[in-house]
Amino acid sequence: MMIESRRLKKVKQFRYIGISEAISFLVLLGIAMPLKYIYDIPEAVKFFGWIHGVLFMAYVAQLIYLTDKLKWELSRVSAYFLAALLPFAPFFVDKKLREEYN
Repeated sequence: MMIESRRLKKVKQFRYIGISEAISFLVLLGIAMPLKYIYDIPEAVKFFGWIHGVLFMAYVAQLIYLTDKLKWELSRVSAYFLAALLPFAPFFVDKKLREEYN
């Protein structure tokens, strides 16, 4: 029971990281990039790019951890990784995980 509860917490943590990563990506693309290229404010990309990079690395690290602990198949892991590269896809991953693990 203790182990299962810990795994569920890790899945929930992964979901939160994924949503945060997706939001940071959208902010980077939709706000920071226009600030840089339209208004010549490159600091926005530097700041949000750094945040997005850290969240992306946390997402991948948590994905690797959960793959090992939950024995996820390569197709699932590949889909979740690719989702992190697309602006809105992590929201669909979150929905799927919420339905599966709640």
